[in-house]
Amino acid sequence: MIRRIFVLFLLSAFMISCGSGRVKKGIATKDLEAAGIIAKHYENEPDFETLTARLRTVYQTEDKTQTVNLNFRMEKDKAIWISATILGFPMAKAYITPSSVSYYEKIGKTYFEGDFSLLSDILGTPLDFEKLQNLLLGQAIYDLRTEEYKFSQTPRGYQFLPVKDDLIKKMFLLNTGNLKAEAQQLAQEEDNRRVTVTYTGYQETSGKLFPRHIRIIANEGANSTHIELTYRSLEVNTDISFPFEIPSGYEEISVE
Repeated sequence: MIRRIFVLFLLSAFMISCGSGRVKKGIATKDLEAAGIIAKHYENEPDFETLTARLRTVYQTEDKTQTVNLNFRMEKDKAIWISATILGFPMAKAYITPSSVSYYEKIGKTYFEGDFSLLSDILGTPLDFEKLQNLLLGQAIYDLRTEEYKFSQTPRGYQFLPVKDDLIKKMFLLNTGNLKAEAQQLAQEEDNRRVTVTYTGYQETSGKLFPRHIRIIANEGANSTHIELTYRSLEVNTDISFPFEIPSGYEEISVE
């Protein structure tokens, strides 16, 4: 089950992502109001070096619900480290960098070690580290500055839809108050895949806004899986380490 959470969490974040590289200059959208809102969204991106937190994670399918506690560490733009426990017992660890993805779990004594090219081959689309980081920080998964968007104000927030049609359908909703992500949806209609991410509230830590609660709903065909992440005990810019070593005797697995 922990393996499922890890795989779904990774693949949901990246399932329909593409491209790489962070664009700092210029906003493609011509609408001045929309361009101003996009600019403020990136001004509100939390600036920090390291982040530590505890996360309560609820994993739910049609026939099963499981709660897992995660110890979470991030060095911005460089690494994400996750340690999973159930009832206080360590069960699994993951270590993710822009060039690698590693994971092991203790119950089945299995591990995965590779890079994003392997996951890209499985999904049939390029992946990158930045998309996952954006999702976890309440930023738009795709860079809103790189293409033109249709802009509208809805009862739920500022909505952005790409002007150009694409095989990947995208929708981004920004909160009208703090201009952080309220919801975002990515879909591959040909493959009947859809990921919806919603954010319920933000919390301020050291003058920076971080999500309080994230819900990820992944639909593929008739199957639906939910992951709910609740941030607890956030701290920024503390000294952290990323202890990770795959134990000997574990069996390598595929995430297919």
